[in-house]
Amino acid sequence: MKNKKNKKIKIGFAASSGGHYEQLMMLKPLMEKYESFVVTEKTKYNAKADGEKTYYLNQVNRKEKGFLFAMLINMVKSLKIYIKEKPDVIICTGVLAMIPLCLIAKFFGKKLIYIESFAKVTSPTQTGKLLYKFADQFYVQWETMLEIYPKAIYLGGIY
Repeated sequence: MKNKKNKKIKIGFAASSGGHYEQLMMLKPLMEKYESFVVTEKTKYNAKADGEKTYYLNQVNRKEKGFLFAMLINMVKSLKIYIKEKPDVIICTGVLAMIPLCLIAKFFGKKLIYIESFAKVTSPTQTGKLLYKFADQFYVQWETMLEIYPKAIYLGGIY
């Protein structure tokens, strides 16, 4: 029997597709404990977290010609999601397509928790470098990453 979700805090879980999404799914116990929703990228393999409301943003590649247009569309979609869901916290594992949602939450005074990729042992992601400046809590999964993000929190891997 599932526990009732805590209605006091609403959490948005955000991650692009692939490995970032898989890392986000390691936080499924939090999704089950709190009222929550998931935001990820629309791909041909659309992922959906069991039992969680899921929203999709466009995949974005900063090297593609339509990068700025795609980010603008994701900003509008993210704002609509934010207004509809009104989260208290965004927990994000990256990457690029999730930046607008994270920044919108911060603009409205909400908490941002960012978890740098497990794959990053000695170098940062571009998204991590940007969101490090805005995150209320920033987690790294390797102790060596504290050299890059000195104010980060190291608790080990989420796997």
